Amino acid sequence: MIKKRVCILGSNGMLGQRLVFYYLANPRVELMCSSFEEESFIKNVGYLQADISSKKDVHKLIHDFYPDYIINTAAYTNVDGCETEKELSWKINVTGVENIAKSASAIDAHLIHISTDYVFDGLNGPYDENAMPNPISSYGRSKLASENVINSTSLKASIIRTNVLYGPAKYGRPDFVKWVVSSLKSKKRINIVTDQINNPTFIDDLVQAINKLMEFNKVGLYNIGGEEFLSRFEFTLRIADYFSLDKSLINIIVTSELKQPAPRPLKSGLITLKAQTELGYKAQRVDDTFEIMKKELNL
Repeated sequence: MIKKRVCILGSNGMLGQRLVFYYLANPRVELMCSSFEEESFIKNVGYLQADISSKKDVHKLIHDFYPDYIINTAAYTNVDGCETEKELSWKINVTGVENIAKSASAIDAHLIHISTDYVFDGLNGPYDENAMPNPISSYGRSKLASENVINSTSLKASIIRTNVLYGPAKYGRPDFVKWVVSSLKSKKRINIVTDQINNPTFIDDLVQAINKLMEFNKVGLYNIGGEEFLSRFEFTLRIADYFSLDKSLINIIVTSELKQPAPRPLKSGLITLKAQTELGYKAQRVDDTFEIMKKELNL
C-alpha cells in the first residue's frame, strides 16, 4: 500500500489538532506534525518543533520528511496583536509562508495554505473567490500577502479562505462556542456584537474540505464556511438556545464600542458554491455541530 506523506504545520492549533486526529486514523497516511511548542499536544505522533519564520527550521522539517502534501495552519492569528506587533506578525504570516513555499517547491510538494475572510473590508460581503480583496487590518494585510507569495510561484498549491472557526479541539485556548458556553454557565455577563456577520466554520467541515483538495488534487483558491450567515449575536443566541443557557446574560453592543486596536470586517462571510461544485463540500447544520461538541467536550 502506497502511503501519502502529509506534513501538518501548526499541528497544536485548533484546526491542526483536528487534522492530526483525522489523519492518524487513516492507514494510508504517513504523518509528520510540527508546531512552535516544544512538544505535540497530541502524543504518539511524529513531531518536530519548528518556527516557520526560520528558513533553517522549515528546510530541515520538509527536506527530512519529504512530504507529498504540506498543510499550513500555522499563523499569527491574534488580530489585535498583529496591530501592535506588525513586525512579528509579518515575520510569521508572510516570511514564514515564503520559507514554506521555497522548501515545498524544491521537493514538488502540494501546499495547502489556510487564509481568511479578513483579506476583505467587510463592506459588501458575503464574498466569492473572485471578489477583490481590500484588507483593513495588519492581520488581513499579512494574510493577503501570504496568498500573494504563493501565487507568485509555480508551486502546486491550494489556498483556503475561511472564517470564525469553532469546534471540539481539546487543547489550547477556547473557541467562541466554548467561551460562550463556559461564560453563561458561570453566570457571567458577556458583550456580543450585532454588526459582525459571517458564516461560522466548523473545523470538521474544514478538515473534510482539505482532504477533498488532496483527494481530487485540486489547486487554486477555495472558500470554506458554514451553511448559515449569522451575526455574532444571532450565533450566540443559537449557542445559548442549544445548551439551554440564560440569554438575559447577553449584552447587545456594536463593534465600535469594543475599541479594539484592529478594525474588523463587519458584513463578511464566504460563499462556498465553488467548493460545493468542485469538491462536493457540504457544511453540517449548526445544531448538529453543537451536538458533536457537546458529546466530545462534555459541554
